[in-house]
Amino acid sequence: MGRAATGLAVTAVLSLTASACVTVHGERAVVPSATTDEAAQALAAFTEAYNKADKAYDPALDAAHVTGPLGAINQAGLKARQANFPNGNPDHSPLELSDAKFTIPKKAGWPRWFVADTDSNRDRDDGAQDSRWVLLFVRTAPDAGWRAAYLTILSPGQIPPFKMDEDGYGQAVAPDGTGLAVAPRDLSEEYSSYLQSGKPDHFKAGPHTSAWRTDRAKKANVPGTSTQYLDQPLNTGDFAPLGLVTQDGGGFVFFSVRNFERQTAAKGVKLKVVPDVQALLTGEVKSSLTKERVSNLAAVVPPSNGGEPGQVVEVRGRLTGLTSAKGS
Repeated sequence: MGRAATGLAVTAVLSLTASACVTVHGERAVVPSATTDEAAQALAAFTEAYNKADKAYDPALDAAHVTGPLGAINQAGLKARQANFPNGNPDHSPLELSDAKFTIPKKAGWPRWFVADTDSNRDRDDGAQDSRWVLLFVRTAPDAGWRAAYLTILSPGQIPPFKMDEDGYGQAVAPDGTGLAVAPRDLSEEYSSYLQSGKPDHFKAGPHTSAWRTDRAKKANVPGTSTQYLDQPLNTGDFAPLGLVTQDGGGFVFFSVRNFERQTAAKGVKLKVVPDVQALLTGEVKSSLTKERVSNLAAVVPPSNGGEPGQVVEVRGRLTGLTSAKGS
């Protein structure tokens, strides 16, 4: 995870509404979003562009292959690293994605999308923890290219089995569907509210929920500085949620939120500004520093008739990256 986060944070999903069924270039039929060959080509093109951008620390080199929350994290991270390492990445090691398993849903119209579950060479050096890169690719129109919009990094056991039809295609979760305990379109707002207040309380305890709130509380007031947190939904346009139906009738949903962190210094205390923050900074840090981040998340949501009361949504993956900073 450390290596992956470094590569991304230093790294247009459109909502599936009724408009997705509007005729575009005569296409009304419910068809697979992509062929397996197209999916494999999209993954290969992303990997190649990602490696070029990471080696040169140049956001322009993979801008055409990312979008949504992953794009926001990737582009801001590369911009910051480019400012601090103008000659490129001195520690570049090519990303390798293999053993790809594609889940391709059928749908009408645009956008179209699919999920790639891949093995990566970003496991821990001691081999103690295997990990999979799970990417969601989207294509918004017949003349548009495939772009990676979401990424979550999980152990193999954290990825649920998906429901497949008789032809081997997946099934997309309806953003406003009533079949899940929480509709995908509501996840961003409810998760943002939970981070702020602990309510609603139907998020399962874990590193991306209760533990994150606890860590924030510990850092809120330390000698010399106070820190305030604000979280906002990020769920429209390129940042809309998308998900697949799982075998148990639940959903595996990708969604995003925006996180703000404002540090205020006591009189006579100087706030520390690290290089990656400095590279994205506007204004002058006198007594406060506000950092804006985007979080790209993946959650397992049980069917509406299942799950433990009070803890029904399990956030299994989170990739958070700094996108801007402001001093005052």
